[in-house]
Amino acid sequence: MPSPVDVQLIGPEVAIRWDDGQESYITFATLRAASPSAEVKGERDIFGTVYGGEAPRDYRGVEVTGWERVGNYAIRFDFSDGHRTGLYAYELLRKLGEAPK
Repeated sequence: MPSPVDVQLIGPEVAIRWDDGQESYITFATLRAASPSAEVKGERDIFGTVYGGEAPRDYRGVEVTGWERVGNYAIRFDFSDGHRTGLYAYELLRKLGEAPK
């Protein structure tokens, strides 16, 4: 899996340059809606039942206010609505950057 070599906040997007030369541009709203955190997605028990999570929402207007790398596999973003618990694996970020807009 490629790793980010540069991450920047440009306008309403996160821009990521990968070590294989590819670039990804992900809107703040897309990134916030795709948070992999249990707070957003809920948690599954051993039977597959999901508990918690948020109902789908419109995140237009939510901004990324900061970010930090987590180990060699993920980035944690800080959002203007206070959310900061999702760890975005590099694989997820790559998929989000390749999705049609």
